[in-house]
Parts: sequence; structure tokens; C-alpha cells
Amino acid sequence: MAQFRDYQPTDCAALLAIYNHAICHSSATFEESPISLSEFAARLSAIQAHYPILVLEHDGKLQGYAYGNHYKPRSAYRFCAETTIYLHQDCRGTGLGQLLYQALFTRLQAQGIEQLLAIVTRPNEQSAGFHQRLGYEQVGVMRRVGYKFNRWYDVAIYQKSLIESAS
Repeated sequence: MAQFRDYQPTDCAALLAIYNHAICHSSATFEESPISLSEFAARLSAIQAHYPILVLEHDGKLQGYAYGNHYKPRSAYRFCAETTIYLHQDCRGTGLGQLLYQALFTRLQAQGIEQLLAIVTRPNEQSAGFHQRLGYEQVGVMRRVGYKFNRWYDVAIYQKSLIESAS
């Protein structure tokens, strides 16, 4: 059974294993070297001071996490958040990531967030499809902005409104 709950500092090592795997084996993040537990803990603590971080626990193991964060620190962006999700490779395609993100949307909306942004490396049809299924729309592309694994990557910007009628 899947459970979604708030991040606790004791979750950090398990979540770092998921993130460091993504660093080493995917272009989902443009970090190129695994990070330390202390660095990761500091990052999550800084995020958690302002935004929810939810973890996915399934079959007694932490299988992923999702959070909102500042898109940009300027006050005019205070109703907008960038969303991020990382799942253990065995958990992808199960539908649990969608449920985790939807739980995050509820929390962000309760916090007054109205617009969500997701930054997706291209090509990454799995992530693009995931975000589109959850109501994100591609609103832009930045070309050749990331270099990893000896190649250039584009980055697509996706947006989702949490309000009924966006104006």
C-alpha cells in the first residue's frame, strides 16, 4: 500500500540514493556528480522552510519524493512554484508518481500557490507525458542550455494552473 507523507530528516539518506541515481544515470537533473548527504539535507531543509516536501512510501520502502520550490525569489512570483519529482526506478510507470504529485498540488494550492512550473529536459518523453497527463502544458523551450554526458540538451518549460479560470 502506498502512503504519502511529509518529509522527515530521517528520510534523507533514502531519498539521496534516488537522487544520486538520477544524477549518474539520467539527464533529469543537470548535476553531474553525486552529492553528499549533508549537502542534500541542507537543500531539503531550505525547501521545507517554505514549501511542502512529500515522500512516497510503498511496500515499506521510500520510493520517491516531490516538492514545490521557488521558481524565482522575487516577491512577484510568490503565487508560482516550480515542482519536482524523483521516483525510484522500480516505481516508475506504476501510477504512484501521479498520486504523489496530485497530493503535492493539493498542499501547494492550500498554501496559496496558483501556478506550477516544471522544467523538463528534452528529450524525455516519459517525463513530458507524465506532466501532460497531469494537466501541464508546454509553454516554452530553451535550446541547448544543458550539457551532460557529452551532449547538449534542451529544456522545456511546462505550466499548470491550480485555479479554475486563469486570466
